[in-house]
Amino acid sequence: MNLEITGTGSYIPELKVPNSDFLKHSFFGPKGDAIDQDPQLTIDKFREITGIEERRYARADQQTSDLGTIAALRAIEDAGIDPETLDGIIVAHNFGNIPHGKIQSDILPSLATRVKHDLKIENPNCIAFDILYGCPGWVQAMILAYNYIKAQQGERYLVIGAETLSRKLDPHDRDSMIFADGAGAAVVEARKNNLKRGILSTASQTFTNEEAYYLSYDVSNDPNTEDQTRYIKMKGQKIFQFALTHVPAAMKTCLDRSGLSIDQVKKVLIHQANEKMDEAIIKRFFRLYKKETPADIMPMSIHLLGNSSVATVPTLLDLLRKGELEGHSLEEGDVILLASVGAGMSINAITYRV
Repeated sequence: MNLEITGTGSYIPELKVPNSDFLKHSFFGPKGDAIDQDPQLTIDKFREITGIEERRYARADQQTSDLGTIAALRAIEDAGIDPETLDGIIVAHNFGNIPHGKIQSDILPSLATRVKHDLKIENPNCIAFDILYGCPGWVQAMILAYNYIKAQQGERYLVIGAETLSRKLDPHDRDSMIFADGAGAAVVEARKNNLKRGILSTASQTFTNEEAYYLSYDVSNDPNTEDQTRYIKMKGQKIFQFALTHVPAAMKTCLDRSGLSIDQVKKVLIHQANEKMDEAIIKRFFRLYKKETPADIMPMSIHLLGNSSVATVPTLLDLLRKGELEGHSLEEGDVILLASVGAGMSINAITYRV
């Protein structure tokens, strides 16, 4: 029995936010010190490091579950299935629904429950639950679905990654320019055939000693504000070094478990966190096999979509499957590696044959 992705869908919000929109922001360092650098220089440096030119934000009338529902509908249509036949819906996110202009997260009921409701699924045997696992949440939700199916807890799951990070950003923190909104989804199901395809192997790790609070919540960097709203905060350099040290090894563990060679890998779909970091991770991964990095191995979407956390990998997969990434394509039999890293700090990977 193989566990195959039979349909994918994504929702990329219409609202484009270019880097130039941040020229009017007053930035402060994590200790409240004003950053007096010319805003244009700040933005140019940001683009050089991250590769981000613009990002997408959800409309004011949309919430995270709405984005997830749209991506889910597209994945269901792509798979050509009746949603009533789903055995489960898993939604990966980090902050729940946050109405525009509000600060409180809403996860009651769960986002998966809301998506199932919006899809008008009546089948009570279709379970619906959320997973909080930082940016690697969607990949981990896929691993969960894989294990549920292997344990004979159903044969067909809908796995969604959705986020509206724009609702949790400190406008006085330069890191706020990284994050974006979006959603991606996939239908994964058991298929009985003699071909070795679908999910071939997985790997997951969580590091919590020094690493647990590399991403966390804290008040604004602006020392002049009395607002006690808490925002996403990250220790960028520590995350960068952590990723370069641990992610390539985890990816190697995953690939080695599949029994395949590095030369069989057609594409690596890595969490769109930071262009320079992703390039360095891939380079180190291939070095573990004493190989040079192929020029076309890593599709990227971060330049125009930013970092939408759990949505980056499924969105990238959907764009790749549907031929919407210039210079990249997939054919039957191709081997791809999905990998992600984020808050926790957690890492995971999946080896997959198309």
